[in-house]
Amino acid sequence: MTISDVARRARVSPSTASKALNGRAQVNEATRQRVLAAARELAYSPNAFAQNLRTGTSRTVGIIAADGVGRFTLPVLMGASHAFGSEQMAVLLCDSHGDPDLERRNLDMLAKHQADGVIMLGRHTDARPPVAHTARMPIVYAYAPSSDPRDRSVVPDEAGGARQAIEHLIEQGYRRIAHISGPSTSHATRIRLESVRRTLADHGLALAGSRPYVGEWSEQWGLSATIMLLTEDPTVDAVFCGNDQLARGAVEAARELGRRVPDDFGVVGFDDWDALTLGSRPPLSSVDMRLGELGRKAAHRLFGGPADEDHGSVTVPCGLVVRDSSRRRTAP
Repeated sequence: MTISDVARRARVSPSTASKALNGRAQVNEATRQRVLAAARELAYSPNAFAQNLRTGTSRTVGIIAADGVGRFTLPVLMGASHAFGSEQMAVLLCDSHGDPDLERRNLDMLAKHQADGVIMLGRHTDARPPVAHTARMPIVYAYAPSSDPRDRSVVPDEAGGARQAIEHLIEQGYRRIAHISGPSTSHATRIRLESVRRTLADHGLALAGSRPYVGEWSEQWGLSATIMLLTEDPTVDAVFCGNDQLARGAVEAARELGRRVPDDFGVVGFDDWDALTLGSRPPLSSVDMRLGELGRKAAHRLFGGPADEDHGSVTVPCGLVVRDSSRRRTAP
């Protein structure tokens, strides 16, 4: 069905029918209702292509993800899609595999299809170089910020998340708190460790163990590091891990060494990945980066926001999800 069919059914001109359907003020209410009724009867749907030509927009947004359809991409994608939903935007997901050349090709493809904007989604929170492009469309960097402070970026508040984890362990009565994390070169490792030390110092405590145990983002490293930690310093009574894989390894190590989790040994992870946190025994407490909210924030920033958010990085608060691995059932 076309707008002409609707106009004939409502006994008006095509231009009047168009004005009525678009809510223009030049049409009286009786005529508007007659046109709307005709459109419903004919199951008329406006031609999106024609609308786009009139408005100069494609109502399409691209998300270029560095890690494919992974556990970080999907929540951000869902959050952005929900934010765009009310505006009836189509979201196209492109996988760059972390390859800058493929990233640029994806960006060129989206520009040729006249996308209204692009969200560049990183695979980690290390700052990345801005994409080199000539396309006249807004770009927002999500999860991994742009290294150019003039660009718009949206990132999780990792330092705040680490602070919540340590303060929770202290509230539960743990005092000898250690830290296990990934590679020392990782931004996530550095920012979380700095926050751990600062939070402990604010409470008159110091990092337990001979050192922060940094290595790999793997369950095996979490297990090995926890065994080394507790062998070197049996007084350690809790550990905050840089991700949930490490935390799962820490729980297994504690079990092997005869420690009861959480009564003898508290464990908190980071990422709140359900496949790991809920599958652990006991279930893991973990910091949720609220990636859905991060996606929504990136979507809103894509098309403007408050004047103070036009440029630079905006952080999304994290939230601690407390489960049995750090909730003590008996007094320390």
